[in-house]
Amino acid sequence: MKIKVGINGYGTIGKRIADALIKQPDMELVGVSKQSANYEALMAIKKGIKLFVDENSVEKFRNAGIEVSGTRLEMIREAQVIIDATPDGVGAKNKALYLSENKPAIFQGGEEPEVADVSFSALCNYDEAKGKNYIRVVSCNTTGMLRIICALRKNFKIKKVRVVLIRRAADPKEVKRGPINSILLNPVELPSHHADDAKTVVKGLDIFTMAYVVPTTLMHVHAMNLQVEGNPSKEDIIKTIESSNRIIGISKGSGIASTAEIIEVARDMGRPRYDLPEVIFFEDSVHSSNGEIFLSYAVHQESIVVPENIDAVRAMFGMKEKEESIGLTDSALGLLRGRLV
Repeated sequence: MKIKVGINGYGTIGKRIADALIKQPDMELVGVSKQSANYEALMAIKKGIKLFVDENSVEKFRNAGIEVSGTRLEMIREAQVIIDATPDGVGAKNKALYLSENKPAIFQGGEEPEVADVSFSALCNYDEAKGKNYIRVVSCNTTGMLRIICALRKNFKIKKVRVVLIRRAADPKEVKRGPINSILLNPVELPSHHADDAKTVVKGLDIFTMAYVVPTTLMHVHAMNLQVEGNPSKEDIIKTIESSNRIIGISKGSGIASTAEIIEVARDMGRPRYDLPEVIFFEDSVHSSNGEIFLSYAVHQESIVVPENIDAVRAMFGMKEKEESIGLTDSALGLLRGRLV
């Protein structure tokens, strides 16, 4: 039987999760819930996705020429699980509704960890999420960090992790955010919140992060330093990382040296919305000396958490074991591993 999933929120993340969920052989999309009667709501209807709205918004949507299939509460009651893709902080407020309807839910990284029973990264702690009623998929930056950390942990004992995050200022469609001509240290408090977020998944690991916000919309870039036991070779590090799911390498010979060129590759690949749910790992950034590893990678903030949301559903209901779920998700979405170019 297919698990029936409703998506509360149909913005940057919600619409991508909806498209991904439709492709899964063991899941059924009940519909999506939307607050604004805008172009995204119209596109959902054009795609054949059922649209649900708050009870007091039905007339507003119909006056805008957008036919709805029912109320958000009706969607929640029909679904077996809700993926909450609402803006930061809204998911926590929605939890009371899910509890009142005895409905399990998956939240996004914009919520505090306390909203859920477990914070989730599929490659790191899939089994910990089995049977949990409330799961929080960690943020885009944290998802990228954890994929690299957990890939390396397979072969190396990590003592410390230090990361400088160079964050995009806004998603491409966000016209009212900045900075436009500045670099922000964000947040001023150190470490940045990403360290604590990562430690909700890989507990007990010494992680420290700093974050800067720069005037770009395309991707985040991270510079990571790890202290490990032994002195692994550059070749072993690259091989370990690129053998992991949802990480693809970029070689020096590719001529790619910027996030703009990475996005152009995604366009050339025919990726919808030029999405790259994989971490993009720069092979030539790797340096290993005296038990220290240095490397860099890029994170496409709009799409990286999408496969994790799909796996969270399977973990919640015990539908598949870790490797089987990850493999099924990646196959359905056409995700790659190894060296891209």
